Amino acid sequence: MFMKRYWSRLLALALVLVIGLIGCSSPDNLTGDYRQDTLSVVNTLRNALELPQNSPDKAAVQAEARKKINDFAARYQRNSAVACLNSFTTMRTALNSLAGHYSSYPNRPVPQKLKDRLEQEFQRVEAALRRGA
Repeated sequence: MFMKRYWSRLLALALVLVIGLIGCSSPDNLTGDYRQDTLSVVNTLRNALELPQNSPDKAAVQAEARKKINDFAARYQRNSAVACLNSFTTMRTALNSLAGHYSSYPNRPVPQKLKDRLEQEFQRVEAALRRGA
């Protein structure tokens, strides 16, 4: 009788822990570390921009880029500690530009002029992150 109650309590505790850990996991694949997340999003977007138009992975990479843009904005847009950083405002400008292109022209390649501007903004973001801003 005692062992049966012991095992049922142990099983209940294990289930609570598993459900708790799954509930605390981040569904957006961002870590919560602003600097690391920003660099990850920049790298994902660079990969999406550098991929040739005729690449078979183009649609999947663009979908991943859109997801990263949305996840990043959702996580950090209302974070007052991050919203005032120079790196965040520059990053937000870049994200809005690329998201706008993807929304307005989903089947067209990103123009070189926009790619060049985004690369400049990504470099500014990386420099600001190195400075801690």
